[in-house]
Amino acid sequence: MIWNETKECMSRDEMSCLQSARLVKTVDRVYHNVPYYRNKMQQAGLEPGDIKGIEDINKLPYTTKDDLRETYPFGLFAVPMSEIVRTHASSGTTGKATVVGYTRRDIDIWKECVARAFTQAGITREDRMQIAYGYGLFTGGLGAHYGAENLGAMVVPMSTGNTKKLVTMMEDFDVTAIACTPSYLIHIAEVLKETNQLDKIKLKTAVCGAEPWTDNMRKQIEADLGIHAFDIYGLSEVMGPGVACDCIHHKGLHVYEDHFLPEIIDPTTLQPVGEDVTGELVFTTLTKEGLPLIRYRTKDLTSINYGKCECGRTLARINRFKGRSDDMLIIRGVNVFPSQIEAALLEMNGTTPHYMMIVDRQGSLDSLEIQVEVEERFFSDEIRELENLSKQIGHVIQNAIGLAAKIKLVEPRTLERSEGKAKHVIDKRTLV
Repeated sequence: MIWNETKECMSRDEMSCLQSARLVKTVDRVYHNVPYYRNKMQQAGLEPGDIKGIEDINKLPYTTKDDLRETYPFGLFAVPMSEIVRTHASSGTTGKATVVGYTRRDIDIWKECVARAFTQAGITREDRMQIAYGYGLFTGGLGAHYGAENLGAMVVPMSTGNTKKLVTMMEDFDVTAIACTPSYLIHIAEVLKETNQLDKIKLKTAVCGAEPWTDNMRKQIEADLGIHAFDIYGLSEVMGPGVACDCIHHKGLHVYEDHFLPEIIDPTTLQPVGEDVTGELVFTTLTKEGLPLIRYRTKDLTSINYGKCECGRTLARINRFKGRSDDMLIIRGVNVFPSQIEAALLEMNGTTPHYMMIVDRQGSLDSLEIQVEVEERFFSDEIRELENLSKQIGHVIQNAIGLAAKIKLVEPRTLERSEGKAKHVIDKRTLV
């Protein structure tokens, strides 16, 4: 390994000293090398010398995805283009693509962080790891690939697009670990069952990310496949996968604080909130050269814990995400997150994690229909059983979100499967 593992067990004072030194250097770098940041700081009446450590972080302005779009494509880069060895970009489905750039050192740090995450999941150089994220401009595929190679594991760069071939290779190559989205792993499990290959594979570990998922979904995946599943977190703007990952105790995702300084703020007031209080996650990169970011608002909603973990690590831990502030639906004045629906369904017997929320507007009143896949056995029972299950689901969901919804039960494999990020919402109110 190229990282110093003692950094994962530093005292809070030691970590704060390291972060402060790196923050001062980062602020100086962006002030002198990025005109956009320099203008922002000058508008706030700041000079680099005003930032003496992490205790001054609140003086600095926030960065948002709009800033990245406004400076598209390379306006926030802090090094000459001759030093950029790779670029990635978002899909740009909600506007201009957000472009990120990496120097050679950035790539090395990225590989280090992903290797740390995989190590936390128990993966070693003896493993054979299938990468089932998409490769290309999306950071997931190459990020996981380089991290696994850095760890010394054998990489199977499967990507997505042909699930039957994937499970065949999983069996033939004796794959022991996989990196993919949790929703795609559920689909893989379904295919393995259909093809009678479930008892022929040697998979023991999955590291899943790129979309929110609940602890109950993790437990279901583990039960279906007989494996250990771990949650990895990252976003392209900050680096990619490998910003944080949970350990075997599953009591929060350890943030690699020596590279990424986390904050939790109230998304409305933009003021910091206390430990274990839910708010919006904000990151400042401490070692990135190509695209250093100051107080980047992720829109992800979570809380943070600074206590020592049972695994011995002292790194701050972020809890599983409750959703995204920009994914929140307002239906009849009620704030609703898709993750609330998933959590409610996984508490019940007979349902699956596959669902679709359809929001519409009839006159001036919003309506919510939730299509839920249920086990095949319910469609062979009397109609009364389906009606009872529908009522139970409706009651559980109403308790979870505080809103009545029309429940439509559908047979297994009715809803479309995704090999990337799962889609759970159709909001017809926005359609013209």
